[in-house]
Amino acid sequence: MINNKLYVVFGFFVCICLISCRQQSATDQGVETSIKINTQKIDKLPYFNTPDFAPSWESNTDELEGFHKIPGFNFKNQLGNEITNNTLKGSIYVANFFFTSCPNVCLKLTNNMHELQEIYADDDTIKLLSHTVMPSVDTIEVLKEYGEIHNIDPKKWYLVTGEKEKIYDLAREAYFADDLYKQTNDKNRFVHTENLMLVDKKGHIRGVYKGTQPDEINRINRHIEILKKE
Repeated sequence: MINNKLYVVFGFFVCICLISCRQQSATDQGVETSIKINTQKIDKLPYFNTPDFAPSWESNTDELEGFHKIPGFNFKNQLGNEITNNTLKGSIYVANFFFTSCPNVCLKLTNNMHELQEIYADDDTIKLLSHTVMPSVDTIEVLKEYGEIHNIDPKKWYLVTGEKEKIYDLAREAYFADDLYKQTNDKNRFVHTENLMLVDKKGHIRGVYKGTQPDEINRINRHIEILKKE
């Protein structure tokens, strides 16, 4: 009688182990599938036309002409030079918004943007564009000093300042960079975003990335290489 009970208990534990192993196997397979999906190579990037960053795909030239583009702008960089759309014409560039006295988030953005500067140091078709959101403080002289401290190449990476209203309008309406503005519609709010935006040679937004995450730089790098082939 005791032996029968032992057999029953032993059989119960065997069943539990088998079920557990099957569940673990299924989990492992799921993780493996997820990894394959996340590392799947792509050969084309979407376009981003709206503040919710819903991807759009170009199917013909006429449709592409109606897609959102970064409008004309005119700012001054850290050398006092005029930076406009024409300055970046024919270039792929990564844009962001920052201010020089920011003690944490902006430093991460700057460090990660600097990595892109190093990767594309010898490629004149790739540019970087950082807009100050505190133009009353971040004058040309302040931006120049900031650039020197952080080893920023002014020929590749433009730190720009200008009229606050124009910078803020560009951030909100062109780059969709102010998430809270979409909720509050408060133009007096301070613009601060961690996003990096990838813009193609024609002025279309083709990628949005969390600029404080070092791993995102690898993704930007891959996406830039895709754009270079278009």
